[in-house]
Amino acid sequence: MNDMKNFGFRHKSGIIMPVSSLPGKYAIGSLGKPAHDFLDFLDATGQKCWQVLPLNPTSYGDSPYQSPASAAGNPYFIDLEILAQQGLLTRQELAEQKHIAQRVDYGWLWNTRFSVLRLAYSRFQPDRSYRAYVKKNAGTLEDYALFMALKHHYNYSCWTDWKPEHRCYAQAVTCAPEFEQEMDFWRWCQYEFDRQWQAVLRHAHEKGITVIGDLPIYVAHDSVDVWASPEQFLLTEDGTPTVVAGCPPDGFTPDGQLWGNPIYDWQRQEQEGFAWWLRRVGNAFARYDILRIDHFRGFAGYYNVPFGDATARNGKWDPAPGKALFRTLREKFPKSKIIAEDLGFITPDVIELMEDTGFPGMKMLHFAFYDEDSENLPRMYANANCVVYSASHDSDCTCTWLKNLQGDGKKRFNRECPRNPSQHRAYDLIEFAMRSKANLAMVPLQDYLLLTNEKGRMNEPGTASGNWSWRVSPRYDTPRLRQNILELTVKNKRSK
Repeated sequence: MNDMKNFGFRHKSGIIMPVSSLPGKYAIGSLGKPAHDFLDFLDATGQKCWQVLPLNPTSYGDSPYQSPASAAGNPYFIDLEILAQQGLLTRQELAEQKHIAQRVDYGWLWNTRFSVLRLAYSRFQPDRSYRAYVKKNAGTLEDYALFMALKHHYNYSCWTDWKPEHRCYAQAVTCAPEFEQEMDFWRWCQYEFDRQWQAVLRHAHEKGITVIGDLPIYVAHDSVDVWASPEQFLLTEDGTPTVVAGCPPDGFTPDGQLWGNPIYDWQRQEQEGFAWWLRRVGNAFARYDILRIDHFRGFAGYYNVPFGDATARNGKWDPAPGKALFRTLREKFPKSKIIAEDLGFITPDVIELMEDTGFPGMKMLHFAFYDEDSENLPRMYANANCVVYSASHDSDCTCTWLKNLQGDGKKRFNRECPRNPSQHRAYDLIEFAMRSKANLAMVPLQDYLLLTNEKGRMNEPGTASGNWSWRVSPRYDTPRLRQNILELTVKNKRSK
């Protein structure tokens, strides 16, 4: 089904680096100089791909996988220095926003960033470019702007707590004129984000670098996605989910994982020709070159838990129409390039869906040494149609993983992964990925920097705080690091 198995290239490599983790003076990474400098770093080290986390806004918990608007860009990523260059902020105002933070300071951002964005917006004069953007993106943009204006009106409480005339999307649209000024601020935020992101994309493409985005399977309950289209989800009349998403108990989490996202009304979505998904995926492909779809197994069968349960123990599996969905998407987007995150509890229906789509799956080397012939071991890859990862944003940093490796797993690692006395054992694992037949090898920047969990872990699933805040040191880009990565890439024939 998928005739784009090689993404337009063969046997290349890339680096995983969230935009939020880029260095900079203003509490979080941005789409200005930090992003462009990182593209130059990728180019100098022979990398073909840059993989980012979802670029959408974050909310309580700071997770990009729980967003109030899955199709929107995060206003925190708008580069303030670019706004100053446009004359929307003074140098003094820019200096007042400096906040050197080793980790992303979401609390500080929430309390300060929107004030300075509103100040910049107050000086913005709509032009032909802005009006064209608003017209082109009217559907998604208008829903987002109204939702955020109402959020602001209700002090950012959940939409199910709003007055009935605003809780109901159809009624709220008729009230939009009274919120027009606030809506225009949120339109402008998206306009500025998009202008800056498109400049980043152009720079990437000039360097021959492909950008890999991330599409979470689920959306947050408190989001414009659910508020504007409640009929697409399994909800009660007052908007409360009847069931929520999660993962069943396993050896690591005896209570399972309770994610809390509402579940799709798959029957209705299929009857409507998956129109909701066509819009969502179309928005994503306007932003990324390749799309990594998170929790792919949920499109074959999904685990759902009764709303209100304290754990995921009482959940059950139900089938999802993944084959029909992805055939519809392929018809609409015939040249789309997709990576399926097929990790976790894999059953025959997931394997069948992977075969039907032809999408490359993921191979995680941290999972490769717990079974004698693990499918994650490079010698077990059936073909090159896969993407191998040394680690991910959800895993230990490789240095910490190596320290904790013991028993048979450690013996297998020492037996399977060749040792190079001249380099760190973490680099041996990276080279193990590079040497494989996988079409693409991806490495978190933390692994190249030899960081441990204490300084470099991005997210620990199942924990409610302390995640999503890792930032790289402003001094990460050294001649030695560039040389180490480039030599490894060239040696294993993955350079440009």
